[in-house]
Amino acid sequence: MTTRWAALAGVAAATIGAACGPKSVRTSTVPADQAIVVLLPDSESGTTGHATVSNSSGSQPLNAARESTTVSPGAAPSAPTVMSEEDVQRMFGDVLAALPPAPVHFTLYYKFDSDELTDESKAMVPRILQAVKDRPTPDVAIIGHTDSTGTAISNVALGMKRAVAVRTLLIDAGLDASSVAATSHGEADPLIPTADNVAEPRNRRVEITVR
Repeated sequence: MTTRWAALAGVAAATIGAACGPKSVRTSTVPADQAIVVLLPDSESGTTGHATVSNSSGSQPLNAARESTTVSPGAAPSAPTVMSEEDVQRMFGDVLAALPPAPVHFTLYYKFDSDELTDESKAMVPRILQAVKDRPTPDVAIIGHTDSTGTAISNVALGMKRAVAVRTLLIDAGLDASSVAATSHGEADPLIPTADNVAEPRNRRVEITVR
């Protein structure tokens, strides 16, 4: 779960993390020795994680979207309230806008015992190229996978062949080779666990993360 953190010095501090219910929180300027800690949904998935805010006087869990607590010297973090989306943007909009874009993930699937993409995955390639072009300084991680047919050694090689093919495609499209890393997990990290020598199409894949 992605967790984001930001601070507005002298006004409020925010713990901005991955996190529902609409209570309000005071949004006027707070003393410089206080902080407001806010938990936010993950910007990519929209799901909510959790956080615990602690100091020497106690701790307070945050478990819901925009749930917040005020932290003051010599006192435990306050009971949580839920900040409105408008107040989050008013207080921390500049901080959030300055954060780097969240990573984008893609999964491409392959035909049996091959580095040839399925037709559906071929159709995704333009989206991947666009995601890379949308980043000012993209960093791309590519991991090749296989199903459990064949030997473990040959599957590592096949997974790498698939990953390198995608890497080559991105470099040919103009991405700096130093920004693209390709590795292989072979059959060791299946999406769908199976017995040995099972031809599972969903395990024949390349996972791509664009940062």
